[in-house]
Amino acid sequence: MTPAARVQTAIEILDTIAAAAREGGAPADALFSEAMRARRYAGSKDRRAIRGHVYDAIRAVRSVPVSGRAAMLALADRDPALAALFDGSPYGPAPIRSGEPRAETGVAASALAELFDPLIESAEEGAMLERAPLDLRANRLKASRDELAELFPEGRAIEGAPDGWRLPPETAAIQHPAHENGAFEVQDAASQYAAAALGAAAGARIVDLCAGGGGKTLAIASLTGDAADILACDVNRARLQQLPPRAERAGATRIETRLLDPGKEAAMLADWCGKATHVFVDAPCSGSGTWRRSPELRWRLTPARLDRHMADQANLLAIGADLVAPGGKLLYAVCSIIAREGRAQVQAFLDRHRGWTADSGYLPAGIGRAAGAGYLFTPAHDRCDGFFLARLTAPC
Repeated sequence: MTPAARVQTAIEILDTIAAAAREGGAPADALFSEAMRARRYAGSKDRRAIRGHVYDAIRAVRSVPVSGRAAMLALADRDPALAALFDGSPYGPAPIRSGEPRAETGVAASALAELFDPLIESAEEGAMLERAPLDLRANRLKASRDELAELFPEGRAIEGAPDGWRLPPETAAIQHPAHENGAFEVQDAASQYAAAALGAAAGARIVDLCAGGGGKTLAIASLTGDAADILACDVNRARLQQLPPRAERAGATRIETRLLDPGKEAAMLADWCGKATHVFVDAPCSGSGTWRRSPELRWRLTPARLDRHMADQANLLAIGADLVAPGGKLLYAVCSIIAREGRAQVQAFLDRHRGWTADSGYLPAGIGRAAGAGYLFTPAHDRCDGFFLARLTAPC
């Protein structure tokens, strides 16, 4: 493919991604892969170049663009070499016309940026869209961080995460045999901090209420030395089915999975009511803290979607609270930098549940900033995904 043809292909893929963002369709990575399968004539260099154009545009454009061309023109305005490829050549984009619409660039639309936690200053917003490193977590049941250092000497230790090892972006770590043997998992530092913040130890009875594919469940099993009973739950069958084989690979033998029916979670967990020493509520959210990895999420978030997430979060907090034994711990976490999903959600819970208290001082020194009754992580301050968490103690 010619360089101009690569740009035109990127424009066409961006059109598809923008339409999916408006309609709640498939994520950008899936759409890109599908587009490349339909263009088998594109070689590996073509695919890399096209992907670069697509994701450069997604990172640059702050909200869903009117078209893929408008998004690419926003890049061309600041890159003369790219602009020169709008030359009307065969299979390339048409020449740039005077007055053509451009997508607006920036971290987020102003209405969305106004929802950020007040701790976030404009100077640190740019870090939200930088390429994320690849973070690994050593599985204590089979390996140590020192062993990861030997396997991946190009990496470095993650501050405050005793099992964490950081590699450059897009390192092919999961292709290493040690991954298949269960020695490590790919897990961002923020998630490692959250699993440790639960504070569980051997002998605990733990419910992971929104386990998904089980990344944090496995981290908790590692931290407790496979000596705690863990019930991993979710309403998504496909995601929860990923956990048993991952647990077997990791050597985690005390994890039970339970598929829940939406709206019937409390009834299906009645046998655990008031019996869990620790409950982890890693609630569904806007994903605004993960824009480094999925920048098109900025294009997908609407007021209605945010309201639905917040309703789910409040419901899950209430369900989780009923599972906690007197004096037990409830950890609430969202990969979000939006105050309504973080500090405001927890304060509303505390207002509704008298006698519950918020813990403090459970994070490594220098990690996170106090945000209401919890803590906020951001890419600029903590060099990890954006994340909010709060650990709450049930009344005795």
